[in-house]
Amino acid sequence: MALSGTAALWFLPFVAPIALWVAFSDLKWMKIHNYAVIALVAVYLVIGPLALPLTVWAWGWAGLALVLVVGFVLASVGLLGAGDAKFAAAMAPFIALADLGSFMLLLSGVIVVSFVAHRLARSSAAIVGMAPDWESWQRREFPLGLALGPALLLYLIAAVLAG
Repeated sequence: MALSGTAALWFLPFVAPIALWVAFSDLKWMKIHNYAVIALVAVYLVIGPLALPLTVWAWGWAGLALVLVVGFVLASVGLLGAGDAKFAAAMAPFIALADLGSFMLLLSGVIVVSFVAHRLARSSAAIVGMAPDWESWQRREFPLGLALGPALLLYLIAAVLAG
């Protein structure tokens, strides 16, 4: 992996609660709150210079801007929610450019697993009964935050394990 294990280890304790909150909030409210996006950007702003070489850290901001523009285009034509687009942009700086292909493969797999798990869960009266007020059980759309947050976590964990 291009992202060093040390850098991933710096990010992981701060990113983990945000990523898990995003997955939960998208399940419950079908919404990725702006404060989660801002918190993830703040982690990159504060921890990034400690974890990464400054040139790599600076280029991460370009990745954020690029993903934000692409995400807003996708959101404007209805292919993606605005919260999903903003969170994906906030995730972008954490992904090393050389790892982009591997990350996209990981994200694709996590999306498939999350989608199947969500659809199975919402078809179970027992599971829906445990959280009957969750918006994602009622809506046709898939809560993409359920995949985005865990994909970022798995990427960072993989970088730590790769050493």
